Formats: sequence, C-alpha cells, structure tokens
Amino acid sequence: MLFYKNSMFTQKKITDNWDYFYKEIQQTSVAAVEKILSGNASEQRPVENFAALISPAAAPFLEQMMQLSKRITQERFGKNMQLFIPMYLSNECQNICTYCGFSFTNKIPRKTLTDAEILQEIDIVKSYGYDNILLVTGEHDKLVGIDYLLHAVKLVKQHFSQVSIEVQPMEQHEYKLLKDAGVYAVLVYQETYHKEVYKTYHPKGKKSNFEYRLDTPDRLGKAGVYKIGLGVLLGLEDWRTDSYFNALHLDYLQKTYWQTKYSVSFPRIRPHEGDFAPKSVLSEKELVQLICAYRICFPDVELSLSSRERAQFRDIVLPYGITSMSAGSKTEPGGYSDSEALKQFEIHDDRTPAEIAAMIRSKQYEPVWKDWDAVLI
Repeated sequence: MLFYKNSMFTQKKITDNWDYFYKEIQQTSVAAVEKILSGNASEQRPVENFAALISPAAAPFLEQMMQLSKRITQERFGKNMQLFIPMYLSNECQNICTYCGFSFTNKIPRKTLTDAEILQEIDIVKSYGYDNILLVTGEHDKLVGIDYLLHAVKLVKQHFSQVSIEVQPMEQHEYKLLKDAGVYAVLVYQETYHKEVYKTYHPKGKKSNFEYRLDTPDRLGKAGVYKIGLGVLLGLEDWRTDSYFNALHLDYLQKTYWQTKYSVSFPRIRPHEGDFAPKSVLSEKELVQLICAYRICFPDVELSLSSRERAQFRDIVLPYGITSMSAGSKTEPGGYSDSEALKQFEIHDDRTPAEIAAMIRSKQYEPVWKDWDAVLI
C-alpha cells in the first residue's frame, strides 16, 4: 500500500486513490490477518495492519480480535470508562449537508442559546455529576463564530474542569484563542475522505471545501490544542475505505504532532429531520471489528461510542476497546431543559447518566466524570 511522506496530509494526494485502497482492503488474505493476530507483523506499520483487520478476511477472527482488544485496553486504560455529555449551543448552520438535520435547507426553528439559557443547561448537566462538557454548534461564521464561542467557553469553564468543543473548522489563531480560554479538546470529523463525491453531500457552504476541512487537524496541532478528535460519518461511503483513510490521517498526526492526544469516534448515520438513506450499512458486528482494529493498531488512542447506538449493544461492547461513552445526551439547543426542542439526530440509548454509570459498575468498571488524567496519574 502507498504511504505518505512527512508533509501536510493534503499535499500527499492520498485521498485521490480511493478505488486503489478499496480494492487493496477487499483483497486482503487470511494469512495477512493471521500474521498480525499472532504477533508476527511489524508494529511499525499500524496502518497496513489496520487495513487487514478491517477487511472481510478478518471477520472470522472477530472473537480473537475482541479478546486482544480487551487485554490491550485494560493494560493502557485500566477498567475505567470516561463519561461525557454534549451541550448543543446552536443549530444555526450555513452549510447544506444532505444527511444532517441542521442543514440550511431544512425549514426548522433555529435557536442559539443566551447566557441565561446556557446557565440553565449547566445546572441540569451538573446535577448529573459531570465535571466535563462537550459544546456543540452548527457551522455559522457570524452567529456562532469565534466571538460567541470564546464567550461561551469562558462562561462554561467556570463550572466544568474540562471543556471540549465540536464546531466549524477555524483558523489556527482562533484555535489558539480557544485553547487559551480553556478548551481542552476539539472534535472535527471529515465525514468522508472520498474526495470525488464529497461535494455531493456538501454542495454549498464553507463545509463544501474538502481541503480546508481536511487540513483542520493540522491547524489544531500547530495551535497546541491538547487533544484532537477524529472520525468519519459511517454510512456515507464504504465504511472500510473511509476508516482506512481516517486511520492514515491519525497515523500522520501522531507522528507530526506527537505531544497531542487523539480520540476516534464512530458515528453511524441515524434518522433525522430531512430525507437521507445511508449508502453503506455498517452492522453492529462490523462496528465491533472496526473498534477492535483501532485498539490493536493504535493502542493509546481514546475510542468513543455515543448514545446513537442501542443500549444493549453499548453494554456488550464496553470492554472491547471503548474508553469513553456519552450518557444522557440531548442533541438540540436547550434540550436538557426543553424536551420538545428539535434534535440533530435520534438518540438510541436514552438511559440517564445514573443508569449508565450503574451499568458500568455492574461490569466491574469505574465511571469517570472528568479528565482521564485525574484517574491515570
């Protein structure tokens, strides 16, 4: 397989070779999978190993992968599970995204939280026991740009020891301002690495610029952000090929910004306001295979599973690579104080944080409500 050289990820033109990598993954041999799982493959080639472990050839080895993933996870992270919760600040968005409930073309009520409304949400989230928060907005330069975000972060930081954000791609100096204001992590998802079809899903708005979004983690790394979250929207295109490119991107970032921590999320397309059917369906069994492949090939990366997934599945997969999961999530501005607000997508696991914490303890794991470092020191 082709590998990048040590330069900007977008300058390597790797994303132009979608069909090549798709075929390479599909043609992986059983012998290649067996070599990796027996410990005889080079650990210096994590991306090639990852490609083999997400291939169809690896599917019969899922139980072996799960046990190996479980062992590696406990060695690196202990029996701890970090809990997180999103707070949606705004559903204003300038982008047209064919798969998203917040898309500009969807005629929905738009809302951006005021200070008073943010404080009301904070009171509810704090009552659950959280000391960390993920702030989420739509992508709108004017209404929820850097000024609004800086103000919101400074307000929220008074109540939480750890603040992360999932917002529109920004400039390096803006990320530096957010970091200095107290932002711990920034999550930005490429959605799909299939450059040829990217614009069919994002026909208008700033998000239609494939390269600008792809370069975002580089800007975050240069700004010195403590942790960067990556992911693809599983279902837009072939999940194996998209995940391969995400792993390739992760490998590049780890080697380029080696002082930064990284997390990977696994969002599968869920029902939302609008009309969109996923092109590629990822089964729960295949999702477990994907999670295990990340853990085996990238032992230190944090892996996150959201409440998009059904409760029983999250309970079962908990020991096999996941290090953080959302609990009690609402996906709309003001959702914790207003149950009738419009959702970005449907939540499948609607248990309360207390119920999920109890489930974690029943499996002899410890729920963690704040920064990992407080537990691992």
